[in-house]
Amino acid sequence: MESADWLTILHPALAVVLIYPLIGMVVRLGVQTRQRRMGESNIARTSGSEHTDLGRWLSAGVVIVVLIALVAAIVTKNPLSAFSGGWARGLQLLMVLLGTSISLVALWQATSKSLRLLFSLLTWLGVISLGAQPEVWRVSDNPFDPMFWTSHYWAGVGVTGLMLFSLGARPEILRQLRWRRIHVAANLLAAVLFSIQGITGTRDLLQIPPGWQLATIYQCNFDTLKCPPLASQPPAP
Repeated sequence: MESADWLTILHPALAVVLIYPLIGMVVRLGVQTRQRRMGESNIARTSGSEHTDLGRWLSAGVVIVVLIALVAAIVTKNPLSAFSGGWARGLQLLMVLLGTSISLVALWQATSKSLRLLFSLLTWLGVISLGAQPEVWRVSDNPFDPMFWTSHYWAGVGVTGLMLFSLGARPEILRQLRWRRIHVAANLLAAVLFSIQGITGTRDLLQIPPGWQLATIYQCNFDTLKCPPLASQPPAP
């Protein structure tokens, strides 16, 4: 495998090794926290704080892994010498990446409601801006197209927004029942999107050949699902 291939699989590797195990722990602690609030005394008192702390790491981790995926898609699409827009566009995208990363760090530290809302929106807009680049495969951008709902990218944008909501609204979720109910509803939707991500991500990995195979694979007709026959090779002596 070439370096570009390793960069491509970094995103799914981190998702499998870090994100999905974290999801399991956060969900279990969330259920235990609710059970304790309902009066079950055999639940550890620390379940609530552990759920909150791991939830913050999960939210930030999802954003970071998504940013890695977008960067990998942009820089591996073509050789750097053939990068569309040249250094000017590359610098612009780098500034968007840095701004998004800084907004995420600021969101982690912010305490006032207005700043948390601002940095949540800035982080999400940064993710969407990088994902809007032509190098990023989105299947379809039309929500009225059935293929749109099979897009790994758009499901990722949705779950990123939900994670940023949980991170930004953390104080309100801890203090108010109404916000906790919204949080539960948002996380149920996030669970569906994470499941879709697991399915569509596996599908997309099957469609990404190693770099040394690209010249041959791109001779195939992706509409008719047919490839030209390979030239016969003489038997080895």
